[in-house]
Amino acid sequence: PLGVIYHALSQKEAKDSDVQPPGAQRAQAFVRAFLKHSTPGMSPQAREDQLQRKAVVLEYFTRHKRKEKKKKAKGLSARQRRELRLFYIKPEQQRYSLFLPLHELWKQYIRDLCNGLKPDTQPQMIQAKLLKADLHGAIISVTKSKCPSYVGITGILLQETKHIFKIITKEDCLKGILRFRIQEILLSRPPE
Repeated sequence: PLGVIYHALSQKEAKDSDVQPPGAQRAQAFVRAFLKHSTPGMSPQAREDQLQRKAVVLEYFTRHKRKEKKKKAKGLSARQRRELRLFYIKPEQQRYSLFLPLHELWKQYIRDLCNGLKPDTQPQMIQAKLLKADLHGAIISVTKSKCPSYVGITGILLQETKHIFKIITKEDCLKGILRFRIQEILLSRPPE
């Protein structure tokens, strides 16, 4: 009939379309199973009490997809780096002349860094940029130190760690200088 949105199937319609109308017992069994699955941790008596008084909030279950664990490339630990001697410079490679090209690269880096600054740039800006600059390859001279034997050491900075500067001097001597002992260093040009 027109105007009817929903009506129950008659037995004849159900038989013709090969649909079995759910019996009351099957429907109740389905609802109980559904509620049991949707409210885990509740006893059947508590579930019945809850249904009599108010609406039940059902838990939302999602099927957990197995996520493939992506292996992150882990860096080496400090112990592994020491054992592999990654930062060790062999005695035959401790020559000042070998590191002059590194100094040339550093000079180009500083030029590029400073060309980004305009002539009217405030001195604090310039100072901030230079303080953050990488010093590997710079020729540095210790001018003031708590340790008097460090004063006057000049060379190319090869390695900079949390506590130590490693410098190669013009005499092909690799020196380790404790950072906390240094009070002032000077960036300088290579001696002629």
